[in-house]
Amino acid sequence: MSKKYLGLIILATISLGFYFLIPVLNESKSVEQEITSAPDSTSIDIEPVEPKMLYGLVVDSMVVIEDKIKRNQNISEILSAHNVSSEAIFRLASISRDVFDVRKIAANKKYTLICDQDSLKTAKALVYEHNPVEYVIFNLRDSISVEKKQREVQIVEKGISGVIESNLSLTMSELGLSHQLTNDFVDVFAWQLDFFRLQKGDKFKVIYEDKLVDGQSVGIGDIKAIYFEHFGNDYYAFHFDQGSGIDYFDEKGQSLRKALLKYPLEFTRISSRYSGNRYHPVQKRWKAHRGTDFAAPKGTPIRSVGDGIVVAAEYKKYNGNYVKIKHNSTYTTQYLHMSKIAAGVKPGTRVRQNQTIGYVGSTGLATGNHLCYRFWKNGVQIDALEVDLPPSEPVKEEKMEKYIAQRDMLTNKLDQIEFPKKQQVLASTK
Repeated sequence: MSKKYLGLIILATISLGFYFLIPVLNESKSVEQEITSAPDSTSIDIEPVEPKMLYGLVVDSMVVIEDKIKRNQNISEILSAHNVSSEAIFRLASISRDVFDVRKIAANKKYTLICDQDSLKTAKALVYEHNPVEYVIFNLRDSISVEKKQREVQIVEKGISGVIESNLSLTMSELGLSHQLTNDFVDVFAWQLDFFRLQKGDKFKVIYEDKLVDGQSVGIGDIKAIYFEHFGNDYYAFHFDQGSGIDYFDEKGQSLRKALLKYPLEFTRISSRYSGNRYHPVQKRWKAHRGTDFAAPKGTPIRSVGDGIVVAAEYKKYNGNYVKIKHNSTYTTQYLHMSKIAAGVKPGTRVRQNQTIGYVGSTGLATGNHLCYRFWKNGVQIDALEVDLPPSEPVKEEKMEKYIAQRDMLTNKLDQIEFPKKQQVLASTK
């Protein structure tokens, strides 16, 4: 074979080799690129699993037991039943004194135990819910500790309207509103309206703050404004702080408050009024009744109607347990038939307006649980519900412009609340 043909054969062979080799090289290069461009398995982000939390404590793999405090039950009884030693309980009670006194746990309050998943369900923490907002954590995990915490409270402004059919308490109850809102409502207008003599068809609107925890109402904040239509007359109350605390004023900036509260109990019912001639239910004869009787369940707190000095706090045959308070040189009040006098209330002590001074009972000359409330002006007993006291300070001149702006804003909100054919709660005034 000539050299010419041999050279051609070698050239063809080399060319054919490259034809098959190039795709293989390309494929190899592609695989290499895939491998080098693939993410490093150690750098892949894995979404962390959030631990299950309760009261700020991790409860994964724990047993959670919820219950309510039973009558006469104490913290020792609860914890000892879950494998906590008496030494640990004693130490817990000792270090909790400055945070929460364990002797004050009350029946029907909720508590939660967080326990190990062992056969004894050993308690590692106990959470006691003092009220819907506050709770106490008794921690038994690594070191014993006690901590008081609060849930986040959301304040929502709400508005309601209603028409009186029989009385204010029943109307508000039918609206699904709290007893506390009724009490606060009455306190605002106590000296302008006689809530024991309302007439059917009287109307009201009120703007108030509702306190919410996890969407559930846990209490009432401030009342912001009230409109009341009574016997065809319009009454307004507006919330305003002119630097000395919250007070309530009418459209002209005159204070609705008086130096003394009108009622010594939160809103209740009058069972017997001041009278010059009343048939006494115990003595069975007609005689003057120089006081006003308020019927209320035994144990209902009795409040001082104003600041003053206690001049008597004792038991007497006819008065039973009673307290007498001198408010100033003009006014003195007396509270009779208490089941007991409040701790610390004794002659010579100073009390503040709205302070609890005792509790409703039937001691002394009484047939049932009630408070007999007596009132003196310049040493003469008079009808407490008819006394005319001077009002508190009106809106100051330098604060009037700010007050008018707030009054007008609240009046506009009140105007937006309609009187429905069927009473209902409006979701919000905002």
